[in-house]
Amino acid sequence: MLALVVASCKDKNAFLVSGTLENPGAIKKVYLLEADSTKISVVDSTNLSEDGQFKFKHQAPYANLYKLRIGSSVYDVIAKNGDDISFKTNGSDSTHAYTIGGSDDSEKIQEYNKLSNVFAEKSSKIVAEYQAKAEKLGHPSDSLMNVYKPQFMAAQDELSQIILKFVNDNKTSLAGFYAATSLDTYKYEPQLVAYADAIAGNFNNNPAVQQFIKQMMAVKPVSIGHKAPEFSITGIDGKPVKLADYKGKYVMLDFWASWCGPCRAENPNVVKQYAIYKDKGLNILGISLDEDKTAWQKAINDDKLSWSHASDLKKFDGPTEALYHIEAIPSNFIIDPQGVIVAKNVTGADLEQFLKKTFTKPQ
Repeated sequence: MLALVVASCKDKNAFLVSGTLENPGAIKKVYLLEADSTKISVVDSTNLSEDGQFKFKHQAPYANLYKLRIGSSVYDVIAKNGDDISFKTNGSDSTHAYTIGGSDDSEKIQEYNKLSNVFAEKSSKIVAEYQAKAEKLGHPSDSLMNVYKPQFMAAQDELSQIILKFVNDNKTSLAGFYAATSLDTYKYEPQLVAYADAIAGNFNNNPAVQQFIKQMMAVKPVSIGHKAPEFSITGIDGKPVKLADYKGKYVMLDFWASWCGPCRAENPNVVKQYAIYKDKGLNILGISLDEDKTAWQKAINDDKLSWSHASDLKKFDGPTEALYHIEAIPSNFIIDPQGVIVAKNVTGADLEQFLKKTFTKPQ
């Protein structure tokens, strides 16, 4: 009977956060922040009581991510109307540890943050070691970078795999969604498309989730494993170029531009890989986002890009760019002889490894 009485006392039209801050020091005020899809804003604030207590009552139009800002520390809370959340931390604890209850999603995002923080510390240590050694030398060092960059990237990849597992283990929790948003959408697009498919129909009132699902469904037709959509585009010689021209062949669609610094930096790698694999079946169609044909041609000549080239000459607004959802460059798609996208946005060592694996196996 007591449980029924307690449950009936809950306000179904708002959520409650009851907090305790031990050893507050100079902290006098606590802030409640709301995180939507575009910004984080303060929605309430309250003064600490003499014994370090604080309380928030706030209406949530949908289950969402909130944050408690206490001094210089920020703590994640996922709340919905009807939640009665308890929170406790210690102002003198340099690790900013805290306990939270009354919200399963808040406990899950605390679990995610603990995992993330371990790797943040690991990555920071690698960067600090590199900077200390570079400072000792008195200048940046490529040889040092060659040692520490792989370590840093390995730590990031390990974290991403842990995040993916957390996301897939928590498909019914908003904590899983907020973890998913920390992943590199270029690198993990297939996994994020699959995740968007899995949560379609969930969290219908949360605009950030619905916007994410919409974005993933938009790129799904040009994600790995799907048939590359047909197109016709004007070649640099003025003649039409079609994807169908490459039927039965491997082709890499390479979206770039003369004005794109990262594209120009990647071009020597593409030139090198093309020289190795063009006789083994690799074709490249460079699709430029230039508007100035003269600048486009000059970049082709300067970078010695000996493959076929075409352009809509409309930057990101060309029909081919819209069809392939190009929002940043460099961007590429590797299409197999059956017309299926088998790799996407692979550059540097990743491109080298993919081509080596593809063209050294029996065809």
